[in-house]
Amino acid sequence: MLPGSTDGDGAIMARAHAVHADYSLADVKIFVGLSDAALERIKLNCVLHHYQPGASVVGYLESSSDVFFIVSGEVRVAIYSLSGKVVSFQELGPGEIFGEYPAIDAGPRSASVEARSSSLIASMPSTAFIDVLETEPKVAQALLPSLVTRIRALTTRVYEFSTLAVNNRIQAELLRLAKLAGTQGNSADITPPPTHAEIAARVSTSREAVSRELARLSRIGVIERESRALLVKNVNRLVDMVHEATGE
Repeated sequence: MLPGSTDGDGAIMARAHAVHADYSLADVKIFVGLSDAALERIKLNCVLHHYQPGASVVGYLESSSDVFFIVSGEVRVAIYSLSGKVVSFQELGPGEIFGEYPAIDAGPRSASVEARSSSLIASMPSTAFIDVLETEPKVAQALLPSLVTRIRALTTRVYEFSTLAVNNRIQAELLRLAKLAGTQGNSADITPPPTHAEIAARVSTSREAVSRELARLSRIGVIERESRALLVKNVNRLVDMVHEATGE
């Protein structure tokens, strides 16, 4: 069995249970702009599941092909090595979609997905998803930019992993998180703050390396660790650091 697959014992590997609740798909990004009638037709093909924090949604190389829509909560997309090392690709929140790759190309799952928080996630069979793409042009038009955005992000990460030193990869990840959180002037509040282990998984390094670099950035006034947030106090300085390392 591959680490991160959904066959196994314990709370982390527990499957979710289907729940009956009144929910809407109107906030799912690829469905924005659809009529209420279209949303209801799509919803008829979905099953809502509740996932506890740490529960597996899908496993790496799994042969299933359902597509998932996050109604509430957050998930982490990652791959686990045979030794148990985790390489984290991204976190997805409400309104995001995942699992569409196997639905499109009939291949295996390209990564594991697990709940980071208590989450409500609607699943749809791949056949129904393809039917939606064919009958609702707005959905297909919204899906294409999403796929391109992910390809661009992965291309950037491959470049960073191949060319940047560990401390520069950490700086680039902090800048990425700051931009996602939204900058206010020259600062940004990253809430909730990522753990050292989470940053390490994102940039393929150790927690110790992350701890050293965060401590250094704190000493020179770039960041400040708070109880419920990671404050980037000088976004411009962080931009300069990444620019100096990448030339971009």
